[in-house]
Amino acid sequence: MIRITEQQVRLQAQAEDKQGAIRQAGDLLVRSGCIEAGYIDSMLQREQVANTYLGNGIAIPHGLPRDQELIHHTGIAVLQLPAGVTWNPGEIVHLVVAIAARSDEHIDALRRLTRVLGDMAAVERLIHTTDPRDIIEALTGERPAAPSTVADYATSFEAVIQNRTGLHARPATHFVELARAFQAAIRVRYGERVADGKSLIALLQLGAERGATIRVSAEGPDAAQALATLQEAIAAGLGDELEPLPARDEQIPGAVPRWAPRSAAAIYSGLGASGGLAIAPLQRYRRERLEVFDQPGDPASEGLALQRALDSAQAELDQLYEEVRARLGSSRAAIFRAHREFLQDAELIQEAVRFIYAGHGAAWAWQQAISRRVNQLQQLDDPVLAGRAVDLSDVGERVLRHLLGMSAPGAFPSSGPVILVADDLTPSDTAALDPDIVQGLCTARGGPTSHTAIIARSQGIPAVVAAGEGVLALADGTPAILDGFNGRLYVKPSEADLAEARTLQVQLQQQEEAAQGQRFAPAVTRDGHHVEIAANINRAEEVPQALAAGAEGVGLMRTEFLFLGRAAPPSEDEQYAAYCAMARALNGRPLIIRTLDIGGDKQVPYLELSAEDSSFLGLRGIRLCLAYPDLFLTQLRALYRAAACGPISIMFPMIATLEDFAQARDYAERVRRELNAPRLPLGMMVEVPSAVLLAEEFAAEVDFFSIGTNDLTQYTLAMDRLHPQLARQADALHPAVLRMIAHTVEAARAAGKWVGVCGGLASEPLGAALLVGLGVSELSMTIPAIATIKAQIRRRSLVELQQLARRALGCRSAEEVHAL
Repeated sequence: MIRITEQQVRLQAQAEDKQGAIRQAGDLLVRSGCIEAGYIDSMLQREQVANTYLGNGIAIPHGLPRDQELIHHTGIAVLQLPAGVTWNPGEIVHLVVAIAARSDEHIDALRRLTRVLGDMAAVERLIHTTDPRDIIEALTGERPAAPSTVADYATSFEAVIQNRTGLHARPATHFVELARAFQAAIRVRYGERVADGKSLIALLQLGAERGATIRVSAEGPDAAQALATLQEAIAAGLGDELEPLPARDEQIPGAVPRWAPRSAAAIYSGLGASGGLAIAPLQRYRRERLEVFDQPGDPASEGLALQRALDSAQAELDQLYEEVRARLGSSRAAIFRAHREFLQDAELIQEAVRFIYAGHGAAWAWQQAISRRVNQLQQLDDPVLAGRAVDLSDVGERVLRHLLGMSAPGAFPSSGPVILVADDLTPSDTAALDPDIVQGLCTARGGPTSHTAIIARSQGIPAVVAAGEGVLALADGTPAILDGFNGRLYVKPSEADLAEARTLQVQLQQQEEAAQGQRFAPAVTRDGHHVEIAANINRAEEVPQALAAGAEGVGLMRTEFLFLGRAAPPSEDEQYAAYCAMARALNGRPLIIRTLDIGGDKQVPYLELSAEDSSFLGLRGIRLCLAYPDLFLTQLRALYRAAACGPISIMFPMIATLEDFAQARDYAERVRRELNAPRLPLGMMVEVPSAVLLAEEFAAEVDFFSIGTNDLTQYTLAMDRLHPQLARQADALHPAVLRMIAHTVEAARAAGKWVGVCGGLASEPLGAALLVGLGVSELSMTIPAIATIKAQIRRRSLVELQQLARRALGCRSAEEVHAL
């Protein structure tokens, strides 16, 4: 029989339309762990092909059969709408019973619901009840226990149940035995339920699970002694071996609050692209549509007009790069350097010129040439590359505006605060936003890895992407709460919800300020275990920002930026200058440089790489370096020369076989001998399952491991972590990925080698905690995450983190890990 909790019933709700009602009901299923957020879209699609209205004010929305893989377990959620909502013409729904079924467990509830349908009086009671237990009883046949009206005794204490399975039979028995030794009367409260502390059955019926806060009160001649004894016993585990919980105000996932309003007219679920909580009215951003008419002219004059427009656009991009670099750093501004390179693409310009000399106007010719390239990108099977179509379109429009004599694209809010709603935003749009006015971003389309999302994170603007077309219909001025942590937009929350959200905002700000104030303190656990915290950066000019944020070194310097967007590879001297500058800027701090990691997904004209249908499985990383030894040897020579500027370690990417590493090491040794250079530590990225399965053998050969959790996740789960539809499932906290990491650490420890992590998991509070607990020695992350992660580590002991990691390894799904 299916179980429905009170958290799966929302009373006194409001919805503007059927879609809003389905989204709210679906969100209850998401929050109860029954479904992925994508199943809500399936429920909405079902409405287009079938009528889910049962009659007498009840509807049963459910998803399409093809989307069952989005269901974790069978569940039912109920949304009560006393005012009703139009389902279809002539059909008003007051009870939305959302169903996610993987099996036939829900059939009994449907049978009971069908019987209720025939009893209008019963339906009316359910529509207007203020007790969720009435609805649960109607669907399951069992009524949850009523809240107790029994008061606590005057003397009491509160305690958190830390037992792994809660207050189950063994610890409850221990509690009762202790309680019965005293004359005092003893009561135990959990929420609204109260039990006699000397009754085993009453205690078990409380249902106090792990992490529950209970209140124990006593009255009688020995009440104080009884409470002291019971408090000490609970703290000791009531006879169980304890696995300590994080303190309630210091939970490791604290940067990702699990808060939701109790009442909202509509809920839109997307992907969290930039963490944070925004509270403000909505405002739609509409880009001015450019209309281009073909107005042919003298080809020479049209060609000159095109060149002037290209020059003006390039000058703007140079200025924009400098402005964004000053505010956000060079890595965030780099996208505008890439935009500039688009404008120097010879094929693109030649195609526009061909159109001009075929008898077309410059604006029309340019638009056609850009449109073709954008369409080609959009058709690629790699969603990241397809997402770059937005960047190219942004560049194309910039030139087109100069050709048409038009000004900047659109009206950004001049006063606020507001939550900006848009179909999608270009990087230029996002860089122009004022965070004091735009408190949050919500886009119908887009992905969490777009440059727009990256810039939003850099500016500290909470953002939700891929929220669906429905957000574009929301009226300007509508009050809303945007949750960038969990990817949700709550529309028309109650005043009480707004007050709670503002309180949470203040708490989050206080936590961030406290972390920033201690950012230079080392990441040392409460029992003295030190974890090295490093930054992932690419250029020497980013070092001051990283050090100012609390970084102790650079755990990943990507070198691809030196090789892309140019007609010839960088020379040895050019590379030496970049690596030496980074080492000198770090002033003796450790620097790990990854050798070239590009493949068929990148445009590198001088390599003449063939386009690959599956670029992530093709010639990339160390495979490409070994296939182009001249390129590889030049880079190695620059690296060994730069080692004179500071401590450098070399890391090889995408190592899959022992032969891969052996060949790379042989090339490195050959260069070292030629230069008569000192030995440098040689490590490898652990990114594919074969590297994990051979970890014992690799550990005997390498100086260190650095785990790339982003690629390891996608290769382990066979899911592209950057795909907008799979992003929620391609979770680095999946137990399969965590067990890969654990195996790697164990193999390294046995060989006396250290393990770092330079993937996205190191930047997440829960992820970082688990990695430390698994035995990872170094965490390298994005600059904004450094202070928060260091603060999280300092709050815990290594023993607690190891216990947390063991529990995570025993989980069956990513959802269970997140719930720890």
